[in-house]
Amino acid sequence: MSKTDSLSISLCMIVKNEEAVVDRCLMSVKPIVDEIIIVDTGSTDHTKKIVSAFTNCIYDFKWVDDFSAARNFAFSKATKDYILWLDADDIVTEENITKFLTLKQTLTHDIDAISMAYHLTFDQNGNPSFSSRRNRLVKREKQFKWHGFVHEYLEVGGNILHSDIAITHQKEKTHSDRNLRIYEKALKAGKLFSPRDQYYYANECKDHCIYEKAIEWYQRFLNGKKGWIEDNIEACGKIADCYIHLENWPNAIKSCIDSFQYDAPRGENCCRLGFSYLQQSDIQQAISWYKLATVVEIPETKSPFINRACYTWLPHLQLCLCYSKLSDFQNAKKHNDIAASFVPNNPHVRHNQKFLSSVIQ
Repeated sequence: MSKTDSLSISLCMIVKNEEAVVDRCLMSVKPIVDEIIIVDTGSTDHTKKIVSAFTNCIYDFKWVDDFSAARNFAFSKATKDYILWLDADDIVTEENITKFLTLKQTLTHDIDAISMAYHLTFDQNGNPSFSSRRNRLVKREKQFKWHGFVHEYLEVGGNILHSDIAITHQKEKTHSDRNLRIYEKALKAGKLFSPRDQYYYANECKDHCIYEKAIEWYQRFLNGKKGWIEDNIEACGKIADCYIHLENWPNAIKSCIDSFQYDAPRGENCCRLGFSYLQQSDIQQAISWYKLATVVEIPETKSPFINRACYTWLPHLQLCLCYSKLSDFQNAKKHNDIAASFVPNNPHVRHNQKFLSSVIQ
């Protein structure tokens, strides 16, 4: 394998009314890319004016309720060796700029796509608490395409490199009902939903607190038996979340246990089980599930969706609560101390430290 002589990268983005964040995004990625392609789907603010300071390659695209159509149009305008895609509320940190520049110098021609971590939420210390993984950088000549009109995905193949580079999501906008409206418009028009559409429509219903409909569509997705295993596990957990909001504890518990048919127990569902039993004052059952969450393996190589809190500090914090309810303050302190080793500044951890110190003394 020979190194690329001068690897070049096109950034391709679709934007609409992103004046609050697009400058931040483009400033962060400017040291990495050699070309910036911006496709605007109908901005009415100063987005295009801000973007014009970074590139002349700005294209208008009539919005047709199809994210893949817009992204594929953006990809069609790229001219460099590889294509990087970002959203306007993403950034590349200084640490990851360095990693990216190293990648540009060392990437070989046989690599078709590069996946990167996507940090979505953070704890009090700024460490990522929930991350996924996306194929971010793709060889242009492979002409990989986007699929799906909402919650689109980039279908890639060939030689894929799983890098240690991370993209950081810094969402500023409040959650909108745009995607929900697109899905419901498609349903009304008689569009047949793929398993992926069923799953993500259910997610939109859940996010908008339409819990019964969310449960219905998650079940459709699972009953079709055509979903990716990791989405199946996530769907079981999200059904449980809906039932938790509805305070339907038996079905919340059943939904978590249903996830075990797909793989070994995950920390997220163990914590949901612990919470469901705790809400019913079944402390011993809650303790058993929270303890399991502390010892199950983090599915680093299996799942792109990991809530690290559920494998580290959260179950210990909840175990502190459980043991306190049993007046077993020594065990409560032990688990609060473990939680503190992960998140020392967590307000609940600090509150517990003061309370337990006074009780034990």
